[in-house]
Amino acid sequence: MHMPKVTFLGHAGVAVDAAAFHLLADPWLAPTGAFLGAWHQYPRNDHLDLGPLLDADWVAVSHEHLDHFDPWVIDRLPARTRILIPRYPGPAFRERMTAAAAGRQVIELADWEKFPLDNQGSWITAIPELSPMCHDAAFLVVADGRGILHCNDARLTAAQARRAKHLAGGRLDLMALQTSGASWHPICYEYPAAEMAKISMDKRVSKLRAAQRLVRQTAPELAVPFAGPPCFLDDEVAALNRVLGQKDGAFCDPEVSTDWLREHLPGQRWDYFKPGDVLDLDTGDVVRDPVSAEFSFADADRPAYLERYAADRAGAIAEVLAENPEPGPGLFDRFAAHFHRLGGLSDYFLRQIAMVVRFEITGPNGGVWDVDFGPDGLTVAEASPDVRPHYRITTAGRWLDGVLTGRMAWEDLLISFRLSLYRDPDVYNDYLVGLLKHANAPALMAVEAYETGRDESERITVDCDGGRYDIPRYCPHAGEDLSVGAVLRDGRIHCLAHNFAFDLATGECVNARAANLTSRRIG
Repeated sequence: MHMPKVTFLGHAGVAVDAAAFHLLADPWLAPTGAFLGAWHQYPRNDHLDLGPLLDADWVAVSHEHLDHFDPWVIDRLPARTRILIPRYPGPAFRERMTAAAAGRQVIELADWEKFPLDNQGSWITAIPELSPMCHDAAFLVVADGRGILHCNDARLTAAQARRAKHLAGGRLDLMALQTSGASWHPICYEYPAAEMAKISMDKRVSKLRAAQRLVRQTAPELAVPFAGPPCFLDDEVAALNRVLGQKDGAFCDPEVSTDWLREHLPGQRWDYFKPGDVLDLDTGDVVRDPVSAEFSFADADRPAYLERYAADRAGAIAEVLAENPEPGPGLFDRFAAHFHRLGGLSDYFLRQIAMVVRFEITGPNGGVWDVDFGPDGLTVAEASPDVRPHYRITTAGRWLDGVLTGRMAWEDLLISFRLSLYRDPDVYNDYLVGLLKHANAPALMAVEAYETGRDESERITVDCDGGRYDIPRYCPHAGEDLSVGAVLRDGRIHCLAHNFAFDLATGECVNARAANLTSRRIG
């Protein structure tokens, strides 16, 4: 038998089999899906033989999103399995994993530090995104001398990816990276149809271009689009399956991504895999899973497939809904107390948010409530017709109750897509999302320290539309190297890491709340 092998488990999950160990990375197998039963594995992976699969020596989990961190899987691991997670500035992920691990050993990996997986030279390391606003990380695994860069959802910079290749001995046998960008923008926003279609296509192409540039910088032996997209089986969110459209959907499936990337980077070897497919890293041979081979991403095949899948999952989805009952009275008081606690965590975040967010909570004991994030503090009140909010978030009381009681985090609710959003002006506020997402002081302090202590002394010159501009080399948002990770057009520089766009003449970010680029025209 050849070693080592990688078995693709669906979504971002892989199993790595080396001579001396069996490792799982980001396995998502729960029959309840994830994010309040909204997301489901696409294609489904419930035919995999769980006995040998879950008999793991190691399980590496990159971050706390529930399509990567699956408590259902963690609960079914042998007691001997050791769990590896990146070391993030805030405690939330470690605490959630430790609770799920129920006595199994949880080990935090230091950034870039080689952690041995056997006594034969195999190792793993975690590579987190540069900005601590984003708790995402890639895993670099060297198994029996073969290098695997498992990017998960992490948007690595070109410099990080090149450093990973160097650390792996100058060769990456497999690089798997996310190309589907399954975020709540734009699909949960209240846009007119034409605007929704344009934003969706821009998002799709920007994601593919970022993947193309990263792979061009690293030239792995094999590059694989993976980690999404999910599908939506519950009635409340089933209409969102429109994002899976192969020609114009916001979320690219691996087949569409592979076709686009082959066309735009033809010298590179690309492939995509379905649950159960096995890749031999020594020979490059692939054994396709017979059940998954029957599945097709084609638009024409999707409705019937999803209808069967939804019928099979109906019981599991009903269980999730039953675990989130309608809230009792006093929801507003608990809501106000929750936000007053958040408002006390970071003055820096309050100053950066600086706006009114309106929450429209539907169902029993709901209401319309305004949270005013001001530089002098935070206030919560019943909505007033005299106040014009900048953001509006609409969701059911049963989901809000889950956040207030700690059954789930704000980000779980946002990613469940069981809400709708509206913003005016239509400008993204990373700090609002960051405060809701992290909700703990150490993580917020790490963001403040990163953003206020950044060295902007390294600068580059760029040419755009006949002008020359002096700009910092690294994006003021999350540190992407703009010398390789940006596009210049129409007097703006577009950072490919998170799609932030800056006006070169003024340095202002035109589509999000971010620090000034500090650009200046020099010719």
